[in-house]
Amino acid sequence: MSYGIMKKLHEDVVMQILLELPVKSLIRFKSISKILYTLIHSSIFINLHRNRRRNTKDELLILKRPIFLDENLYKNIMYFLSSNDNDDTLKHVSPEIDVPYFENDFCVQFQQLIGSSHGLIALTDYEEIIFLNPTTRKYRLLPHSPFRCPKDFVFVPRGVGFGYDSIEKDYKVVRFYELSSEPYDRDLEARHSRVEVYDFCTDTWRWIIPTVKLLPRVHHYVGSEAFFSGACHWTAQDDDAEPIVLCFHLTCESFRNIKLPDICYFCDNKGYGLTVCQNSLTLICYPHPKCHLEPGQEFTDIWFIKEYGEDESWIKKYTIRPLPIESSFAIWKDHILLFQTGTGTLSSYDIHSDQINEFGYQANNGTLRLVVYNEALTIIPRESNEATQVLNF
Repeated sequence: MSYGIMKKLHEDVVMQILLELPVKSLIRFKSISKILYTLIHSSIFINLHRNRRRNTKDELLILKRPIFLDENLYKNIMYFLSSNDNDDTLKHVSPEIDVPYFENDFCVQFQQLIGSSHGLIALTDYEEIIFLNPTTRKYRLLPHSPFRCPKDFVFVPRGVGFGYDSIEKDYKVVRFYELSSEPYDRDLEARHSRVEVYDFCTDTWRWIIPTVKLLPRVHHYVGSEAFFSGACHWTAQDDDAEPIVLCFHLTCESFRNIKLPDICYFCDNKGYGLTVCQNSLTLICYPHPKCHLEPGQEFTDIWFIKEYGEDESWIKKYTIRPLPIESSFAIWKDHILLFQTGTGTLSSYDIHSDQINEFGYQANNGTLRLVVYNEALTIIPRESNEATQVLNF
């Protein structure tokens, strides 16, 4: 439809037409006129477009791959991908970008891609945190926390999460550490947890006090964090070293534990991944690549949580034949399990067709990062002139 025709239509009709368009078309329309720019850039339109009915065919991928440059020096490339309609290959939906701030070897090993929430994604190494909208290709480096480790103590990073608080209508980051005397003391009584929250609406970090002295220890498996139903989740282990899901609700700002299926236990030779599939918090249990497997342990199980937030239990949805999983990422389009193999290759397993596919992206074991996202016009919040700038890639 031409702009001349759209000028003759009522604004409500124009909005309904625009709401059906993909984000890339809307970005082009913004440059046609000031009226369309104002409409598409308005918070009302952005929220309506983001909340319109979607299906899994709209889901895209963002992949981060480190490329070795020199000793202890890497550059990180982000790819924005979709599936080809005619075959099982991936195609680029926008040009790749070179990620700033994360260049040394430490970052490669500990970086996490978190999200997405309303189309926003976070990249962090527990110290630096970048928020980006891959669709608008804008990003913002969050300010550093003002809290410092006390003298003669050491911080041990344990977990970081990000999501949208629908009650407060604010994006939040939660980050927690273990604080111990230096050198690191393995005595549980000598350690305690410190939790800090960043609010986008105030552009500040603040402490919160957990109800327990020491939070469960979070697993550092790739893909073991997920945001679901207003809460951040991590696979972890409790005081008895039993595997659990640690949950932090963004509105209540409190932690709780969710039990895993009874077949999950300490030293069960399994790796654990968390994702969201078919609108359910989903647990991926796969053979740990560094463990000796007993007969029957070589299968991958996918569990869906039942009655989340109430009388929670788990239902085993799929049992999958042996796969070369080194780390799991997500379940894409509700039926494609994405993972990195022991040879470092991004691969997929189609639950419906029982087919394995390898893609042309490879990196050192455990260093690929991937999340699923939907295109959105969401503006990266910046609530004060003193806040760090929103920049373009």
